[in-house]
Amino acid sequence: MSASKLALLAEEEERRRKRAPWGVIALVLLTGLALIRNGSGEFDVGPPQPASAAAPDTRATLGTFAPAPTALPFSPVQRVRIPVIRVDAPVVQVGLDADGWVAAPPPENPQLAGWFTGAVSPGEKGTAVIVGHVDNKQGPAVFYGLGALQKGNQVEVLRQDGRTAVFEIYGVEVFAKNNFPGDRVYGSKGTPELRVITCGGGFTKQNGYEGNVVVFARLAAVM
Repeated sequence: MSASKLALLAEEEERRRKRAPWGVIALVLLTGLALIRNGSGEFDVGPPQPASAAAPDTRATLGTFAPAPTALPFSPVQRVRIPVIRVDAPVVQVGLDADGWVAAPPPENPQLAGWFTGAVSPGEKGTAVIVGHVDNKQGPAVFYGLGALQKGNQVEVLRQDGRTAVFEIYGVEVFAKNNFPGDRVYGSKGTPELRVITCGGGFTKQNGYEGNVVVFARLAAVM
């Protein structure tokens, strides 16, 4: 086995050992995304917000959808693409900062997205999480258009192992930061899923954005 594969296996083992239970992850993500919520909100027209018709159908069961492709092994992420809103962004790894919050991508480069390494990698069994800024004082950021996505749109995640995990969106919703349903958003469905998250909802200069836009997607293909 090559040295690079051995290093990747060692990284995955260490990551799994340190991974927190989802109940804990939900709480720290909710807190940590305060860094992402603090967009500027200073544009004449704010970022698009999800339509009510885009919300996930909570009555749906796994049996109503086509079987998901076989889950992939662990692999770090390189890029995320969302063709319908013209996103094609490099992805950096983000974890927890010194205060136990999920670290946002560096604010000086608003076109970066961040993959939260405390969860699974996109394509693995479980729920992967990618976050990004909606705007800053200079203008729209990487996930400014996230709220305009609709069911059936796709998110492509390019992995370091050369595979591209293609996720189909089945819901887009905005949740208030003071009533964030962590279990619903982050809980595993038993299949490879993805959440893409940015700021959303109303905005005030005092508190920033009032909520988060969350895209719900499931693995549909592997290229």
